[in-house]
Amino acid sequence: MDSVSPVTLDLNKEEGHCSNGAVVFDTSFLRRQAKIPESFVWPRNDRPHPLEELEVPVVDLRGLFEGDEASISRAAEASRAACVRHGFFQVINHKVDAKVSGDALDAAGDFFKLPLSTKLRARRQPGSAWGYVGAHADRFASKLPWKETLTFGYDYGERGDGVVDYFTSKLGEGFEPMGRVYRRYCEAMKDLSLSIMELLGISLGVGREYYRQFFEDGSSIMRCNSYPLCQEPELALGTGPHCDPTALTILLQDQVGGLQVFTEGKWQAVRPVRSALVINIGDTFMALSNGRYKSCLHRAVVNSERERLSLAFFVCPRGDRVVRPPRELLLLLEEEAVPRAFPDFTWTELLEFTQTHYRADTTTLQSFARRRFLASSP
Repeated sequence: MDSVSPVTLDLNKEEGHCSNGAVVFDTSFLRRQAKIPESFVWPRNDRPHPLEELEVPVVDLRGLFEGDEASISRAAEASRAACVRHGFFQVINHKVDAKVSGDALDAAGDFFKLPLSTKLRARRQPGSAWGYVGAHADRFASKLPWKETLTFGYDYGERGDGVVDYFTSKLGEGFEPMGRVYRRYCEAMKDLSLSIMELLGISLGVGREYYRQFFEDGSSIMRCNSYPLCQEPELALGTGPHCDPTALTILLQDQVGGLQVFTEGKWQAVRPVRSALVINIGDTFMALSNGRYKSCLHRAVVNSERERLSLAFFVCPRGDRVVRPPRELLLLLEEEAVPRAFPDFTWTELLEFTQTHYRADTTTLQSFARRRFLASSP
């Protein structure tokens, strides 16, 4: 869609394509079709099917904030067990104000209801991670996800109104209130992310401060997701199987459901827990734990009855910070060295890899590490 005007789309309504052949994810058009376009049909082995539910650990953060050591120990052990097993848990008593969360979900619903021509004012540009995109059709031609996204950055050291400026510069001054909603939400996610880093540091035995300090000057990614009604949900996926390349994902979702996690050799459904936030480990934190904690393999399914909304806050370190496990995770009790699971890298290098060379999926970090190893070989 890079050559298509953001306002005047030359769309072939019979096919649902632009004049340059790219698919346009125009929900007002697609919902009137009897079948979904072929580019949204996933291979049979990837398609959703009835599943059992995952018993998701629910970690209570109250003790972490109140300094209750016994409660902190229980929370650290619960998160450690989950991260070793599949890299996924949910948190309650997280101190994120319900109004802040509710306003952010409502704003996402308002944005995705806008006319396509308006949403395309924020269209993602080639090589960029930021902006609006429908079904990632600007980058790929097959196995497209049945979703729309709006992605923008949030700098932990931000002193101005960067998030607000993003909305007004891309969409117009009338979107300043929406920008303020997401600035407040990102601030809350930043605070929560640093607290969770404390918990993960405790769980790995490196102390409260190590990961908090590593991420306190980070620059993270905010993404709003919409999964519209799909007339053939048994053939499609809202998000294909993948591990997030970032360090940590904090997910706020509505009560529709659709998230699935791969563990113990099978896909298992995750029932939303009211007032809870989903936490999953990403590739960057897997590297920071020297492979001890698993990057969560997950996907999202769609349905024909209810639209689904979610907000993903992807926690990232500063772009030039070297991703390397702490010394404690590289030594055994007898001071013997533990093999490195992954080479050193910066977050910027991994992000660029996912944007220019590779479709993020189940083996992103491994492919990135192999590429770096080959590049450094004589």
